[in-house]
Amino acid sequence: MTELTDLTAVQLVDGYRKGEFSPVDVTRAVLRRAEDVQPAVNAFVRLDHEGALAQAGESTERWRRGEPAGLVDGVPVTVKDILLQRGAPTFRGSKSVSEEGAWDEDAPSVARLREHGAVFVGKTTTPEFGWKGVTDSPRHGVTRNPYDTSRTAGGSSGGSAAAVALGAGPLSLGTDGGGSVRIPAAFCGIFGFKPTYGRVPLYPASAFGTLAHVGPMTRDAADAALMMDVISGPDARDWSHLGPVAGSFRDGLDGGVRGLRVAYSASLGGQVAVRPAVAAAVREAVGTLASLGAYVEEADPDFADPVDAFHTLWFSGAARVVQHLPPARRELLDPGLREICAQGARFSALDYLAAVDVRMALGRRMGVFHETYDLLVTPTLPVTAFEAGVEVPGKSGLRRWTGWTPFTYPFNLTQQPAATVPCGVDGGGLPVGVQVVAARHADALVLRVAQALYGGGAALSVPQPRPFP
Repeated sequence: MTELTDLTAVQLVDGYRKGEFSPVDVTRAVLRRAEDVQPAVNAFVRLDHEGALAQAGESTERWRRGEPAGLVDGVPVTVKDILLQRGAPTFRGSKSVSEEGAWDEDAPSVARLREHGAVFVGKTTTPEFGWKGVTDSPRHGVTRNPYDTSRTAGGSSGGSAAAVALGAGPLSLGTDGGGSVRIPAAFCGIFGFKPTYGRVPLYPASAFGTLAHVGPMTRDAADAALMMDVISGPDARDWSHLGPVAGSFRDGLDGGVRGLRVAYSASLGGQVAVRPAVAAAVREAVGTLASLGAYVEEADPDFADPVDAFHTLWFSGAARVVQHLPPARRELLDPGLREICAQGARFSALDYLAAVDVRMALGRRMGVFHETYDLLVTPTLPVTAFEAGVEVPGKSGLRRWTGWTPFTYPFNLTQQPAATVPCGVDGGGLPVGVQVVAARHADALVLRVAQALYGGGAALSVPQPRPFP
């Protein structure tokens, strides 16, 4: 018998409608699962039993009357502890943030979920201010991988990825400034989607500027499409939000990939050394697209690694995040964060604008590329999950997290929609992800292709992790 914690959001809503179980039943099961897995993986900053059960009770009554509040009424949701949630402190993984405060405002995506009746189970872990691609922080410790707790869950939305993978809520809100939704989703064997910049409003504005996206982290593409229908509405607090979406992200989700022009880049033109097990799993997923009728061609977008420009923008943003802190408070920061903040503070306005020039040129190149190809498909990451508690894989010779994420951060620079779909495991049973990228505003196309991969069986080759203990 399928456990309630194993059901997707789409399945939960269907079950509520049919009266097979209630939001209270599901929320109790999810809270139990969250408590069970927390000691092993450290996915949560906070669990709100009382608040979640109260929300679930109200939802149960609405479903009893046949009057659900919205598309996800009664569905348990977790929120990365970067985003504001009314009634809960947002620590951002930092000892420099005080618990004191009104905490009386929701981020736009959180507000939309609340309006649609979601049940807020808890806040999930993040590295300090979301600065790196793994999840550990001075305040909340190390978040671990559901498939092997000696390994990292990835980051910076690592707590969200671990929670979803282990059944502690089917939906989670993550943020992605250089891969922070896609990296942990790939490491933890779930679906992660970074929409076009501005499609999901963000408030307060990120210090990392227009690199930072908000996106769904879910069990599959169908749940992400449902979540996008909720969180993609405009919000006046975000000056850069996009206008309303015409229709639903679920419309045409099962339209398949027949006739689509797909560029498969295994290594961005030889720039990236990809582990053989990762390359093999991604190649098989690409073969699935071809078998479903897509026209697949090995082709590279032909751009030089924009890491220096990304560092200029990212490190400057980090410096801005901590600018208000007095010296004594800065001593509380993650040493790696202090290091990049010092570097970011040394950049000039001309350095920053030169990085913007690189960004614009890359965006133009990708815009032209997508006149020929509907999609670019790459590995999400060249590696699988490595040891927990470190920024880079041991003995890799790398200095910063960007050294092992060359497939993700370029598409934050270009603001394109990109998703990761689980497509296999390596020899140690650790998940591998395939990345699907489309032109700006083609969010629905990315979701449709991801849905085809799930339907074609590519994502079924990744077993769910066994819950703890």
